[in-house]
Amino acid sequence: MTDSTEQTGSSSRKGQVVIDLKEYRDARDPMPTTFHRLELNQILRIYGRMVGEGEWRDYAIDFYKDRAVFSVFKRSGDLPLYQVEKNPKLAAKQGAFSILNTQGKILKRGHELAQVLKFFDKVHFLKD
Repeated sequence: MTDSTEQTGSSSRKGQVVIDLKEYRDARDPMPTTFHRLELNQILRIYGRMVGEGEWRDYAIDFYKDRAVFSVFKRSGDLPLYQVEKNPKLAAKQGAFSILNTQGKILKRGHELAQVLKFFDKVHFLKD
């Protein structure tokens, strides 16, 4: 004969409940927003091209609870020239991906990262 508490997965002590530690941690401190591997590959492909052309020299990646930011710099210690931002809360509205300039102005926004990153092709051709 089995005890009814064993069948439900709760503790054998009356009145106590077993809580999954992972669920508890996620509820208290949610994981930060990150770039997926394919998204990061697309960004780094553009970054590598611009470094090869001497336009960019450094980058930083920041992960916050609500967004992920890839910043590119002309020189270390300067303000970022551009920031590629992923904000999943805006995915259904204006698009999760955006490119911002040094002043924080949105230069390009969209639902697909590849389309947003085409902005850097236009910037490159304007300089020639």
